[in-house]
Amino acid sequence: MLQKGTKAPWFEGADENGNTVRLGDFAGKKLVLYFYPKDSTPGCTAEACDLRDNYERFLALGYEVLGVSRDSAESHRRFIEKYSLPFHLISDPEHRILEAYEAWGEKKNYGKVTVGTLRTTYVIDEEGVIADAIGKVNTKEHTKQILR
Repeated sequence: MLQKGTKAPWFEGADENGNTVRLGDFAGKKLVLYFYPKDSTPGCTAEACDLRDNYERFLALGYEVLGVSRDSAESHRRFIEKYSLPFHLISDPEHRILEAYEAWGEKKNYGKVTVGTLRTTYVIDEEGVIADAIGKVNTKEHTKQILR
């Protein structure tokens, strides 16, 4: 994982509508940048819905929320619509952003080692510096982890 106090890597990707989203778009704002494996799976849905349910709280504290996965823009649109997610999701099929944020690598799933998305969240401050890094995400109570 990237360490607290390091400059957040530059990123650029397309959201669910095909619009380009860049790290620079969040200059002067706090950003919750979360990486998750797959739209509409139980853990990813629980995490997204927890962030959705607390979205107004994030905004009130000056945070923006942005999710990233390898899923397509179409998959993201369906996920957002189905669960009324108020934030954007970036499609990263070639896992460039995932790799830049060290959210891509080996993981164990039911005893089998695979390579894929490592569920990770970074809080980036107004200056573009990583203020917090969360690697052991509690999908049902992720907001508490972020705002602790």
